[in-house]
Amino acid sequence: MGEGMGQQPSRRPPVSLSGLDISRNPHVQFLVTEHWSLLATRGMTWSEIFSRTGTYLTVLSAAVIALSFVANATGFGSDFRTFAMLILPVVLLIGVGTFFRLIEADVEDAWLVLGMNRLRHAYIELAPELEPYFVASHHDDKPGLMQTYAFRSRVGVTHWLSGSPLIVGVVDAVVTGVLAAVVCQALGAGAGARTVIGVTAAVAAAVVLGTIGYRKVHQVSRDYHPLFPR
Repeated sequence: MGEGMGQQPSRRPPVSLSGLDISRNPHVQFLVTEHWSLLATRGMTWSEIFSRTGTYLTVLSAAVIALSFVANATGFGSDFRTFAMLILPVVLLIGVGTFFRLIEADVEDAWLVLGMNRLRHAYIELAPELEPYFVASHHDDKPGLMQTYAFRSRVGVTHWLSGSPLIVGVVDAVVTGVLAAVVCQALGAGAGARTVIGVTAAVAAAVVLGTIGYRKVHQVSRDYHPLFPR
């Protein structure tokens, strides 16, 4: 496993909990209530991530189907370009909003994981005998976050490639390129110019969205100071 898992005291033999009774401690009830609240909030956050992503892809699919019908009816003429220039900006607006909301949701999910790590630290302070039984981390620093979130010290490229923000960002970039190509066609540009401008617009959109998302996550990470580091 990664560094985070290697530092856990799980290799120690289990201790007997027969004499442990913390049910009378009122602080435990407060901590458990807060823990369940964070779990419920995290579940709502993940539901919103799936819902927003699904809604955007549904809107995109409906727009593509509508464009195909109009293209068959007009033969990719001026009416098709007018319709495309009306519907694609709406799809792009929804996509950009979805991308930024997914970035915010990922940040919120990280905060919730850190909050549960802090509560887990409190459990261990109240009952140190429980430490060998925790799989998730009880530290609220970056290694603790990664251990609880992914059960390893760091995530690979495949994790980022499969993330919802990246998928939505790539789709947004493609929509931007297509919209730019359609606008160029409406202005009378040739096939070569449309292709170059469309690809350039798509790459520029991907770079802009990726930079904004990275800066947002980096700013939150930079301003955070753990209370119970490893």
